[in-house]
Amino acid sequence: MQSGTTTGAARQLGVSQSAISRSIGNLEDRMGSALFEREAGRLRPTQEAVRLNRRLDPLFDALDRIDGPAEPVQETLRLIAPPTYAHRFLVHQINSFLTMNPNFFVSFEVNTSDEVVRGILDDRFDLGITGVEQSRVGIKMLPYRKSQAVCVMAQNHPLSDRHEVRPEDLDGERMIALTHRHARRGQLERLMHQTRSDPQIIAEVSTSFAAADLAKEGLGLTVINPFPLYHYRSDDLAFIPFVSPIQYQSRFIVSDIRPVPRAARAFMRHLRLNTPADPFSDKG
Repeated sequence: MQSGTTTGAARQLGVSQSAISRSIGNLEDRMGSALFEREAGRLRPTQEAVRLNRRLDPLFDALDRIDGPAEPVQETLRLIAPPTYAHRFLVHQINSFLTMNPNFFVSFEVNTSDEVVRGILDDRFDLGITGVEQSRVGIKMLPYRKSQAVCVMAQNHPLSDRHEVRPEDLDGERMIALTHRHARRGQLERLMHQTRSDPQIIAEVSTSFAAADLAKEGLGLTVINPFPLYHYRSDDLAFIPFVSPIQYQSRFIVSDIRPVPRAARAFMRHLRLNTPADPFSDKG
């Protein structure tokens, strides 16, 4: 399950490839069910194999503790996240995490949400963080934070003194929109159509980070997920609640096939305990 091939497993265990194949066959005969399916030259675990692996995780952890070295060994967390989470927010959290856990090492990559999923599936990363809903075989999505949509604008914008902004308030307003690859773009457009509101789309961008920066320059307003942007833009911009059914869910992404490494579990716990409170999001 870790290597994806019998050849890779044989190399890790120091035995022949045929010995691995015989062991799998013997185990499948004893259990009366298939544990792997061949796909494009790789062995993909069946659901029965995944369930069996989960049941064995405590045993493997116990054996690791027994056989492991007495001295602490530096463990690596392979982390990936899109720019909106990476810039400032995760950088700060990584710093505090490593300060509190000097035996961990972090390898951090910034990439798109699609690449976050691919990286977890390909075992290039242990933990991903994203705000995009993804449903794929082989990954598990764990809730982290949930938030409501907000209107973000320059502090001198005519709507910046409102307690809330409604869809009809956006009629005729200059607006920075997220690209159509974001599911919330379509949801927002349907809401505008229902309320007969017709904002003027001035620009569209791929990240809420870029949308907020354009709003700060006075180009217009934007409707985005306030988390984690609020934590490092609240002094520069006005964040006004947007009255709508639009909600966002930030999630951790881990493998649903391989055991979650200790460093990844520790970092998720660190984030849940150390994410600052804000008016627009709470625990997922």
